Amino acid sequence: MSVELLDGGIILGFVEDDEAFNGSVQDRFTYLDTNHDGLLSYSEMLKELQSLRMIETHFGIDVKPDPEELSHVYDSLFLQFDCDSNGTVDLEEFKAETKRMMLAMANDLGFLPVQMILDEDGFLKKAVDRELTKLRSDASA
Repeated sequence: MSVELLDGGIILGFVEDDEAFNGSVQDRFTYLDTNHDGLLSYSEMLKELQSLRMIETHFGIDVKPDPEELSHVYDSLFLQFDCDSNGTVDLEEFKAETKRMMLAMANDLGFLPVQMILDEDGFLKKAVDRELTKLRSDASA
């Protein structure tokens, strides 16, 4: 975990950088695909969704969510990724939904920087790292 400054422009730049974005999505997909069949099952996706702890914390404080509500949220999130409703998520579905979610975050953040705690392996941290590399490259040119 690290504390970083982030705004919508940083996220947008990352998503629009095909090489950086597609490479990061491919890496995460490969990591999640534990049986290496080229598809993400509900159980493979569930591990990722649970690691996000979206409902289990409230402003950084652990809370005990209703298990039924939690299950419903995870089911709904999986369905967002499983566009063709075949019970699995392929790379293109994963990429499309990840892109949609990242663009929504960029739109919600706007262009005023906010300080956030980011997971080292997360897409937002990769967006910040990409921006820092770009700024350093521009400064040395």
